[in-house]
Amino acid sequence: MKMDVVITVNGRNYRASIEPRLLLSDFLRDTIGLTGTHVGCEHGVCGACTILVNGDSVRSCLTLAVRANGMDIMTVEGLGTPDHLNALQTEFREKHGLQCGFCTPGMLMTAMDLLKKYPLASDEEIREGLSGNLCRCTGYQNIVAAIRSAVSLRNGSAS
Repeated sequence: MKMDVVITVNGRNYRASIEPRLLLSDFLRDTIGLTGTHVGCEHGVCGACTILVNGDSVRSCLTLAVRANGMDIMTVEGLGTPDHLNALQTEFREKHGLQCGFCTPGMLMTAMDLLKKYPLASDEEIREGLSGNLCRCTGYQNIVAAIRSAVSLRNGSAS
C-alpha cells in the first residue's frame, strides 16, 4: 500500500506516492534527488541528517516521510547556492568550519535552528546546542567560531 503525500521542500511542492515506512532522509535523497542531507548512523545520534521541519531541527533518518505530509521542509540546498552562500555558510567557509564536509549539512541546519531560537551568548551555549551533531574531523573549534561570527552578524556587530 502506498500513500500520497505533498511535501514542500525548499519552497517547492513535491507530490509522491510512497511506502508508509519510507524514511524522510530517503525521500529527500532518493525520491526527489536532494543529496545534501547526509545519512550517517541511521539512529539519530550523529546529526548528519538534520533538516528543518516547520522551522524546527529534526533528524530525517528517524522521521517517516508520510509524517511530513503538508509540512514545510528546509534542507541544506535551501540555504544558498555555491555562488550565493547565506551568511552562516559564508562564516563556515571563512572560519574553516569544515574539513571532510560529511557533518556540515547537519551542522548548518542545526546552527540555523539555534540562531533563530537562542541568544548563544557564549561558546558553551553554542557547544551545548551542537551536542547532538558529531564531527570526526574538526574538533569543533572552527565550527563554534563560525557560529559565533554568525551570532555577531545577527546581532549587528562585527566579529
